[in-house]
Amino acid sequence: MDETETTPRRDHRTRRAALWATLVAVPVTVAVAGFTFAKLAPESPDATPSAPASPRAQSSAPVELPAPALAQRPAILCRALVSQLPDSVRDLRQRPVTAGPEQNAAYGDPALTVACGGTAPLVPPTDEVWTVNQVCWHPVQEADATVLTTVDRETPVRVRVPKTYEQPLQWVTPISDTIVSTVPSAKQVPSGCSG
Repeated sequence: MDETETTPRRDHRTRRAALWATLVAVPVTVAVAGFTFAKLAPESPDATPSAPASPRAQSSAPVELPAPALAQRPAILCRALVSQLPDSVRDLRQRPVTAGPEQNAAYGDPALTVACGGTAPLVPPTDEVWTVNQVCWHPVQEADATVLTTVDRETPVRVRVPKTYEQPLQWVTPISDTIVSTVPSAKQVPSGCSG
């Protein structure tokens, strides 16, 4: 066979293979370049993911709360409770209090307050009680707040939820969790509280 006959055929095959390689390589290269550019390109302000909701704007001034003297056992329980309370309740950050930081806490503006100790409320049999995360609460409506007091704990805890914060029971959920772990159950509880 003549060498000159095979050379054009080889050239034709080589060109065809090169053409196919180019047809495959170019789109792959463009795709890789596009992905790389997308990963390395700075994000536009419109493309940034939304930041988590920032906490409500609030005052950092101390919240005025009374601090009645407590007997030894309630004082120990209240100190344990307050030391374990969360730094925030939902989106309300904790604030300082004017008195009794070992028995009082406050969150947000207007202030949601937590007061530990004092006299247990008398709960008439017809009054409603609500259980939230294993803590039984007795609600009392005031003009500008709902006051929830534990009625199933050795030492009562009062949480005053301003009307600004709707659905008051949702606000005591993280506080209830802390109460369960720090304040023992009372020996006697109202009939509406689950044991």
